Formats: sequence, structure tokens, C-alpha cells
Amino acid sequence: MLLVATPELLDPNFAETVVLVLDTTEGALGVVLNRPTGLPVSEVLGPWAEVVAEPDVLFQGGPVETNGALAVALRGDDDEDAPGLRAVVDRLALVDLDAPVELLAADLLGLRIFAGYAGWGAGQLDREIEEGSWYVLPGEASDVFRADTSTLWRDVLRRQPGDLAWHATRPADPGMN
Repeated sequence: MLLVATPELLDPNFAETVVLVLDTTEGALGVVLNRPTGLPVSEVLGPWAEVVAEPDVLFQGGPVETNGALAVALRGDDDEDAPGLRAVVDRLALVDLDAPVELLAADLLGLRIFAGYAGWGAGQLDREIEEGSWYVLPGEASDVFRADTSTLWRDVLRRQPGDLAWHATRPADPGMN
């Protein structure tokens, strides 16, 4: 599931973002997919630099715990119990970055590393959705591992049925239209 920021969401942490929801057990946790940083993975998590998807930089996953990292991978097989991986949905999994790269590298079709995450307390995300801050939309694995994320927000909206696709053509400042 993706959270796509509506044009009404003006918080600079989330304006025009696409968030991959990873967990909704107690509140919600996700990572922003379209905020690459200029920091190469090789400078922070050297061994993982060989297996990350292009661009090989850290992504700003959200405003919470930005000194920590989460890694999302696309598994090559359906082994949900592989050591060092925790299944999220289908073949997407969270990666234990303390696991040896050699143990996991051969089974990964894609890997993206995020500094920080987006988090919501119990009921908080539901309220934000009701207020009109987020569209809740189906995601695709390719959304997570795109090389160019600059058009992800518009592309996700554009592929939706009905009137929602029209929002992809909305200018950043409708008052300038």
C-alpha cells in the first residue's frame, strides 16, 4: 500500500511524497520513496553499496530517527523465512543490515536503503486520511526501486482509475494556473 500526499498536504516533510507502508500493527510505519539524498551508500554502509538499486544513494525515509537506516528489498524467491529478511508483502522484505551482505546478495533483485522513516501513532494516520492529507493507493514493487524518482508522485496518480488520475496534471501552485 502506498500513501500519496494530496496537494493539500503542505508539511515540507511530506509534500508531494509517496510513502510505502511497511507496518500497521501499532500505528503505522513507512518510508518515503521519492526523496533521494546525495549521500552514497558506500560512505555509510560500505558493503551494501554493491547490491543497492540505482541511484546508489541513501533515501530520506522520513523525519523519524534519521540517524538510523531501514532497508527494503525485493526477494528473488518466495522464501519468507530467509535469515536476515522479514517479509512485508508479496516478495518485499525488510533487510537486517547487520546480516552479512554475502548471505543475502544472491537472493535480492532490488535493495533500497532509507535514512529514517515516517511514523504515525495509533489512529493518527486514519485522522490524516480522513482530513484529506493522503490518498491510499495500491503500490507496485517497481515503485520502490525506480532509478528516477522525480516523477513518482505524478506517475502513481496517473495510473489510477477515474478522476484521481487528473490530479497528476495539477500545477504545484493552482493559484498560478
